[in-house]
Amino acid sequence: MSFSSEFKEFAVKGNVIDLAVGVIIGGAFGKIVDSLVGDLVMPIVGKIFGGLDFSNYFIPLAGQTATNLVDAKKAGAVFAYGNFITVAINFFILAFIIFLMVKQVNRLKRAEPPPPPPATPEDVVLLREIRDSLRKP
Repeated sequence: MSFSSEFKEFAVKGNVIDLAVGVIIGGAFGKIVDSLVGDLVMPIVGKIFGGLDFSNYFIPLAGQTATNLVDAKKAGAVFAYGNFITVAINFFILAFIIFLMVKQVNRLKRAEPPPPPPATPEDVVLLREIRDSLRKP
């Protein structure tokens, strides 16, 4: 088998296509979840903690005197530990949301009734009728 035909066989398999679709959908879903966390959840967390915004916590490494992270990064290197805290909180919220979604999907899967047993083939039914008629005197 040549390399090109082997690659073609690999590329058109259902698993590769399914993976590509999953990656595309996952990227789009990631944007939705990022917006959910950044625009809806984090403002509530900030409000609960008294307007605390972790993203502007940093240590200037180049002697900057800027008061926010964007200006400090423009002036030189910074140790942006607050940004890391924000990303870590976003990750834990995202993981919790995904956990709840998977749990709900699993619950819905369990709620489905089992499929009915397959119908008995017609030839088997006919043979049973013949067997039963032969048993009768």
